Amino acid sequence: MQLEPVILGNAHVRLEPLGESHREALRGPADDPDIWAFMTERGDGAHFDAWFDKMLTASAGPAQISHAVFDAATGVCAGHSAFLEISERHARVEIGWTWYAAHARGGLVNPACKHLLLARAFACGAERVEFKTHHLNQRSQRAIARLGAVREGVLRSHYATWTGQRRDTVMFSILRAEWPGVKAALGARLSPG
Repeated sequence: MQLEPVILGNAHVRLEPLGESHREALRGPADDPDIWAFMTERGDGAHFDAWFDKMLTASAGPAQISHAVFDAATGVCAGHSAFLEISERHARVEIGWTWYAAHARGGLVNPACKHLLLARAFACGAERVEFKTHHLNQRSQRAIARLGAVREGVLRSHYATWTGQRRDTVMFSILRAEWPGVKAALGARLSPG
């Protein structure tokens, strides 16, 4: 598996590999405490620059590719999503650090993003794509399940959050053999009408 940073796009969203030029575009959408309630790090308000710098630095290495997400119709920044834990040897990658501004939640932005990221991962040789979320984040769990990912279980006391609380992590995945069905279902959700 060989994942490289590239611009991804469809009729709904445009995903640009994260660069310094995205700092101010993401600052406004990130300034929503609700986004960070279940995250391991905080990125709203005064915490934004440290979070952004962390994403930028991680994306300079081989294990992460962050993306700024833009609404294709309006050009407005909608949020962030990343390839994480990229393992060439094991042909495995996680899609995570996903968050969206309030105006982009509940519509086509998330399925459009996931369609692009999943297609890219499997085209580049992934055998497994993983998703992780906080055990209390029901919205995220529903969204991941709606993609067609399989819930695999819970890792207990897996992470420390920025609040100091311990988080149980709910694990999901999509395997290469499952991708055609997931792809068809996502395509149907994204089709007009």
